[in-house]
Amino acid sequence: MRALLSLTAANIRSYTRDRAALFWTLAFPLIFILMFGLIFQGGGTAGLNLGWADEDGTPAATTLREGFDSLKGVEITPADREASLASMKDGKVDAVIVVPAGYGQAVGSAQGGTPTPTNIVVYTDPSRSNLAGSVEQTVAAVLGVVNMQGRPPLVTATQETLQTQDLNFISYFVPSMLGLSVMQVGIFAAIPLVADRQKLILKRLAATPLKRWQLVGSNVLMRLLIALVQSVIIVGVGVALFGVEITGPWALTIVFVSLGAVTFLALGYVIASFAKTEDSANGMTSIVQFPMMFLSGTFFPIAAMPAPLQAVARLIPLTYLADALRQVMVGGAAFASLGVCAAVLGGWLVVCFLIASRKFQWQ
Repeated sequence: MRALLSLTAANIRSYTRDRAALFWTLAFPLIFILMFGLIFQGGGTAGLNLGWADEDGTPAATTLREGFDSLKGVEITPADREASLASMKDGKVDAVIVVPAGYGQAVGSAQGGTPTPTNIVVYTDPSRSNLAGSVEQTVAAVLGVVNMQGRPPLVTATQETLQTQDLNFISYFVPSMLGLSVMQVGIFAAIPLVADRQKLILKRLAATPLKRWQLVGSNVLMRLLIALVQSVIIVGVGVALFGVEITGPWALTIVFVSLGAVTFLALGYVIASFAKTEDSANGMTSIVQFPMMFLSGTFFPIAAMPAPLQAVARLIPLTYLADALRQVMVGGAAFASLGVCAAVLGGWLVVCFLIASRKFQWQ
């Protein structure tokens, strides 16, 4: 164990001195997040589609709805509470306003000289902060008219949150970039492996008393640690700068990050098994990397692709890692179930491990 930890520490020191590796695995994803986050974080919404659940059914509730109807750019979709919330979760409406039973009676009592504060319930999606702000401003504008009597607010808005599957761009992008970063940590291991083989470093290491599983294990452990550090940095930037709401459990996120890191590291060993020189390893890594970047749903949903490209996307392991991270971290709509994502990544891991174990050469 001491030898494994010493080798891991040596690998980490070597990695931190490799500026190209640091750029592709740490700086490159952050540049993309900052660039696209700044592009897409601004701007309001062209209009609001609000679900309307009237559980009171009084003239006062009708008057309140007319206040929203009178606003330019606001569309009201009436339904009961359950149906409205289901529509919001599916992305059909932007928010839901619920007028509870007893609203009309409370308003009538207040207008008769006996103030009885009441409230309406407003459901918004915390992952869509700009939209939630627009909804809150719209509700405040209407309630400001209702509460013009000059005494304590007659009607207030109770804010509730509901995570929907209709993610804004940055909430979709941050988990996707985390998956891309994990992929790069794994497959870029091929380049230093081939370089060390060319310099006969692997040959000399294989001749030492160290067992080969310790040499490979130290590389695996180092890459896992880098992937976890990546996760903290990328998610921290998304949360701190762009208000991304992480709704899922960190433990499950770590499980998929670790599974993805090991899977792509096995793929990196496969590349190193067939690359004869460092230059060929660079070329083969690029050939593997770029199709996965653009066909895995990292930058846009797979549903937006033509059918032939969707078929290709179903074969790419990054598709399932990015999809699993979006589901777990921000509650995104599923391309495949988490079980299927884990099974596909596990299948790629087994196949790549078997190929590398047979083909990888130490000299």
